[in-house]
Amino acid sequence: MNSETLPSSLRVLLRRLWRHLDARRRRQIGALCVLILVSGFCEILTLGAVLPFLGVLAAPEQAIRHPIGARVAAIWGATTADQLVFPLAVLFAVAAMLAGGVRLWLLWVNDRLAYAISGDFAAEIYRRTMYQPYTIHVRRHSSVVLSGVTQKIEGALKMLMAQLTLVASAVQMLALTSALVAVNPVVAGVASGVLGSGYGALTWASRRRLRRNSQLIAREQTSLIRVVQEGLGGIRDVLLESAQQLYADKYRRANYAVRRAQSINNFIMNGPRFVLEALGIALVAALAYWMSRGSGGLGAALPVLGVLALGAQRMLPLVQMAYASWSSMTANVAGVSEVLDLLDQPLPPEANQPPPAPLGLHEGIRVESVRFRYANGAPWVLDGLTLSISKGVRMGVTGETGSGKSTLSDLLMGLLEPTEGAILVDGQPLTRDRLRRWQRSIAHVPQSIFLSDSSVAENIAFGIHPRDVDMDRVEQAARQAQISAFVEDLPDGYRTTVGERGVRLSGGQRQRIGIARALYRRAPVLVLDEATSALDDATELAVMETLEALDEELTIIVIAHRLTSLRRCDRLIELVGGRAVAYQSYQEMIETSACARKIAAVS
Repeated sequence: MNSETLPSSLRVLLRRLWRHLDARRRRQIGALCVLILVSGFCEILTLGAVLPFLGVLAAPEQAIRHPIGARVAAIWGATTADQLVFPLAVLFAVAAMLAGGVRLWLLWVNDRLAYAISGDFAAEIYRRTMYQPYTIHVRRHSSVVLSGVTQKIEGALKMLMAQLTLVASAVQMLALTSALVAVNPVVAGVASGVLGSGYGALTWASRRRLRRNSQLIAREQTSLIRVVQEGLGGIRDVLLESAQQLYADKYRRANYAVRRAQSINNFIMNGPRFVLEALGIALVAALAYWMSRGSGGLGAALPVLGVLALGAQRMLPLVQMAYASWSSMTANVAGVSEVLDLLDQPLPPEANQPPPAPLGLHEGIRVESVRFRYANGAPWVLDGLTLSISKGVRMGVTGETGSGKSTLSDLLMGLLEPTEGAILVDGQPLTRDRLRRWQRSIAHVPQSIFLSDSSVAENIAFGIHPRDVDMDRVEQAARQAQISAFVEDLPDGYRTTVGERGVRLSGGQRQRIGIARALYRRAPVLVLDEATSALDDATELAVMETLEALDEELTIIVIAHRLTSLRRCDRLIELVGGRAVAYQSYQEMIETSACARKIAAVS
């Protein structure tokens, strides 16, 4: 997208950021604004205190007649200019220290608030992402979310800090300019005009490059996360194919592009300071020369020049901070826009409610004329599928690769919605308010088992806080899944850590832990999606016998290629052309189905 047509202007982004702040953060920002005003008042106080102090040094008689000098003299009881030096010096020092202290406090509050808000945003992005429908996760690459909550959230942090810094700098600059105008309008006007014109020209000249770099950084940060995910996630294949250098080169190219753009942005933000500081010093020198040529000479000009020098010393960093803040905000537009898109993800109504009670299964499941495809224009995966699954039945589902077995599984579990048709549970459609309750009634064992880097017990009782894990129930589930003997031989037994994605376990061990996880839930519906494909025949037989001996009211749906997994099923269907072909027995399927005969022959 061309930087000139970038949809997310700074103003729009800032409004969107504000909408995501809760009431507490908004109150804190309001308090920060009050502190900013106090800081601006302190800047005025400092400049107001330096004028009589320098005046009493340069022109004592005039200083004692100055309104501030006269007031201090009356309070102090001074009758001569010499007696005013000490109280005016103390007044100036106190004002300077007060202003410095307030600015330090402002910096602390500013940074702490910005980091707290960015932390709120990162946590909220992750929370909202976890509540998105399964179809969203299927369509979107996980690197988009990972880069959002790890890297691009830093851009949001920089924009927040820059916004708060810009407001603080603007208020302080306004206060300083007002004080300088009160001292000498001409000098203040010339100084403000020169500095404002310089930074204004820089702002206009750099805006396009900053926005182009913003888009490049956002794009390449996502690429970096994707390369790391792919390289480490497929490390076995990378090692076997000697593809290490390929992934290292991909990472290096993306990383170099990000770092180069960041270095250019950093130069644009900070480089002008050195030129304009030199220009400011030259301006002070020129004004000093011009004022010294006036009627009062250098002595009369010295107090004003002192105020101007102090004002410039305070003003230049503020102008630079304001410019750098604007540059930082512009440089992070694209990344922050992606962060806000993640923050705008809708939350379902149940997100703020406790988990509902399981729906249960009392009669059965009915699939009525279901058609499904993953996108408009894509081929139909299921085309007019109709079948019934009664409560307590052991239903076997088979079919060739790509026939829609796993899609049917996802539809039955409510992870996908039918494109056409309906799925009924106990005669009622799976509406949104029933869906979550239905999913809590299902235990699922996929072919690829996800294991977290935690203990065996925590993986079996997945989704339950460690302190709430029922160890008796864990051990019973492990015995039923034929994994208890292996676990009990481990050094720490059920407290043994399995490693990232269960890397310390074999494929069969991971699958049996997955089966134990499903049995731990004691749900009324058990879905086995190629759940025994990594088991040897003896272990598979033992697991299936255990499942057969479970509660007769337990409904089991077995999706499998291996015909041995289907031997003990009450009913069998084969998916052909997106529709179901039913068989009354395992023997009938072997005798009738060409696909089944082919699989049996291979076996």
